[in-house]
Amino acid sequence: MVDDGGGYRGPQVCKIVGITYRQLDYWARTDLVRPSVCDANGSGTQRLYSWPDLIELKVVKKLLDAGVSLQRARRAIEYLRDNIGENVAAANLILDGSRSVLAHTGDQIVDLLRAGQGVLNIVPLAPVVMELEAEIHLLNPPPATTDELAAPAVGE
Repeated sequence: MVDDGGGYRGPQVCKIVGITYRQLDYWARTDLVRPSVCDANGSGTQRLYSWPDLIELKVVKKLLDAGVSLQRARRAIEYLRDNIGENVAAANLILDGSRSVLAHTGDQIVDLLRAGQGVLNIVPLAPVVMELEAEIHLLNPPPATTDELAAPAVGE
């Protein structure tokens, strides 16, 4: 399920991505991942995040969970913004020393390793997308059809 254009509010984003509101707020205020649909504009306004924002937030969370510093995660997200196209799920983000690279095939990862690169972390982006879709589905289950509503319960 992809954003319907209205965006995702902060509390929804926290549940979907698996972060605290304090983290989300800090990352927005420090320009790590700012909401692209609607930024907070004074007291009482809500930030609205897009689907690509969710992907970036989930990548940051995965990197932090793997022990990558926030500074390195920030560089990785900047690299993703500059280098990835529409098909996010087809790539692997590879952190190597102080740089980030994208590999679209397993052969490219092997080539990086053969070239003596010291790979710190590999983040396959397909599972990130699937995890986000699953979390969104849990928050917004599809409505029951009339057939499901009319079906007798088991044991009746």
